Amino acid sequence: MDLNTNVSKEILDKTYEVLDLVKKSGKIKKGTNEVTKAIERGTAKLVVVAQDTNPKEIIMHLPALCEEKGIPLVALPKKEDLGEAAGLTIPTASIAVIQEGDAKQAIKELTSKLKA
Repeated sequence: MDLNTNVSKEILDKTYEVLDLVKKSGKIKKGTNEVTKAIERGTAKLVVVAQDTNPKEIIMHLPALCEEKGIPLVALPKKEDLGEAAGLTIPTASIAVIQEGDAKQAIKELTSKLKA
């Protein structure tokens, strides 16, 4: 998967909805090292990365890793938006949802949209 892919508004909106629900009731790992570990351990349910991450090498390995483990990945345009959506006070390059909380159904819907 190419990280520069333009993500549809529908998928963006659904991703923000998922992150909002997870922020209230689930659990995330933030930062590329934590996200990488969550993917490798198979605990990540959804991975979200920021397209404006610089240098790109920081997150370049995540799409292949997610594909290998069958974990859905969404690329949002900005680190600021990703950080804010995940309830952080700072921008972040990547997050992994490790406990869905109330977002379980929303993640299923998002995953099926991504496959479409």
